[in-house]
Amino acid sequence: MTDPHSRNLHEPDAGGPSAPRDAAARRSEEAELEPSVDFESQAYREMIAKSLLNKGNTKRLKAAIDQARRGEPVTIAFIGGSITHGAGAEPLPTNCYAYRSYSLFKKKFGQDGGDSVRLIKAGVGGTPSELGIVRYERDVLREGTVEPDILVVEFAVNDAGDETKGNCYESLVLKALNAPNKPAVVLLFSVFENDWNLQDRLAPVGWHYDLPMVSVKDAVVDQFRLSKSEGNVISRRQFFYDIYHPTNAGHTVMADCLAWLFDAADRSAPDGEDIATGKPPVIGDDFVDTRLLDRRNAAGIARVEEGGFSETDADVQMAEMDDRAYATPLFPYNWMHAPGSGDRAFRMTIRSKRLILVFKDSGREDFGSADIRVDGRFAKTADPREVNWTHCNAVLLYSEPVAEEHTVEIRMAPGQEDKRFTILGFGYVP
Repeated sequence: MTDPHSRNLHEPDAGGPSAPRDAAARRSEEAELEPSVDFESQAYREMIAKSLLNKGNTKRLKAAIDQARRGEPVTIAFIGGSITHGAGAEPLPTNCYAYRSYSLFKKKFGQDGGDSVRLIKAGVGGTPSELGIVRYERDVLREGTVEPDILVVEFAVNDAGDETKGNCYESLVLKALNAPNKPAVVLLFSVFENDWNLQDRLAPVGWHYDLPMVSVKDAVVDQFRLSKSEGNVISRRQFFYDIYHPTNAGHTVMADCLAWLFDAADRSAPDGEDIATGKPPVIGDDFVDTRLLDRRNAAGIARVEEGGFSETDADVQMAEMDDRAYATPLFPYNWMHAPGSGDRAFRMTIRSKRLILVFKDSGREDFGSADIRVDGRFAKTADPREVNWTHCNAVLLYSEPVAEEHTVEIRMAPGQEDKRFTILGFGYVP
């Protein structure tokens, strides 16, 4: 397990190495010895109210609520890391905060049981917004077949590993805000057990565009330090399944925080003007036009020579999407170097401004490092064993102001020729 403040924030998802099950069970037993959480109390409501960091411009959010009330289709989408995936919730599909908040929304605002309200959940454990911007069109927009009316963005505990220091995050927010159907974008700031998140870095994006913002950190952290007699509502042991992820009770708190925003927006007077997105970015918007390139669509975008990376890796990171109980492979259209494939390099020539490589991290000993060169110059060595669990790792290869033709070469590092290495795909900005 890596330190959450290191270059790569790779907290495990429900399928990766997390706190040992016996430790989780012990925490659960200890939590049960405490007074149960009173989710109906005034103290609980006051705690939840503290999560409303900014009601923001509610024009779009109120429009979605009004659609639901009319019985019109409304799609609520979530993108983020393992907390959005649902890690710590049992059972994961229906006790995660995304499903719970979607259920609360359709119960309060939907007609005829809320059947017209749809859930899109696209949380992937251990991944920052640097990967989120690469997979947004595939995992949230579903290749153009979905137009979210509300998008909740949750990367506050994942983005320590974002090499762009918030540029990809703001780019993702703007990509969603600028969609033709004008969805509401909600920024959600989750928190780790040590009270850490990146709210100070990411909240300025929300202030800049006057977006609705919900801070779980603001709601729970101060009261964690209190005794029950002093006003504690939920303890750390009751809120956290492990040092990263919420329990069912924690996921309930997160859902109630979002529901509090929905209610506040519903009660508020409508904003006359829409959100202004044409202003200069507060961090950056260099990755707004990021698109996914993989084995399935590469032929129409770039010239690819597979070299020794001619096989396909079926053992990729999986995630339960939406309300499904089964997991979906995240990057199945990949290129894998296998033992016996020799030292022939993977080469790709592409015209683009920016390029993000997505490769597979793995805990298996038969995976080895690969050297990456851009236009013949050494760029970096990609080590899939750095964090030792199977998931997607996004790294920036170049970022330039104008599009030019570049050749990327990926070759197994010296002495690693008989190891495996999987190129999951690329994110490119034309």
